[in-house]
Amino acid sequence: IGSKDHTTLVTAVKAAGLVTSLSNAGPFTVFAPTNAAFDKLPAGTLDELLKPEKKGDLENVLGYHTYVGVLKTEYMQDGQEFDMVYGGKTKTYVNGTEILASIETSNGIIHVIGDVLLSK
Repeated sequence: IGSKDHTTLVTAVKAAGLVTSLSNAGPFTVFAPTNAAFDKLPAGTLDELLKPEKKGDLENVLGYHTYVGVLKTEYMQDGQEFDMVYGGKTKTYVNGTEILASIETSNGIIHVIGDVLLSK
C-alpha cells in the first residue's frame, strides 16, 4: 500500500517479514487498518509488537487481517464468517469495524478499515 494513511501498516508488514508473501500472486484480501486505527491500540502495544522477538506475534496479528482469496464487498452478507490466515474467523462486518474503502489490486483486494483486528 502506498497510501500515507497506511505507513504504520507498511512498517508492521516489513517488521514481520511479510512483504514477499503479500507480493505473491495471491489472490489475497487484506483488511488494512489506517494509521489512526493503530493509534487506538493501548499505549505501547505497537512498539511491543515491532520488537524483533515479537515477530511471531506480529505475524499473527497481520495474518488475522489477511484472507486467501478475494472477498468483494458485494459478496459479503451479514453474519458470514471467513477463515483468516491466522487467528480464526472474522465476520463480514469485520468484527464491528466499518470498511472505509475497497481497492482492487493485481493480486486481490484491500479493504481499508478503521480498527486493528485482534483475534479473540
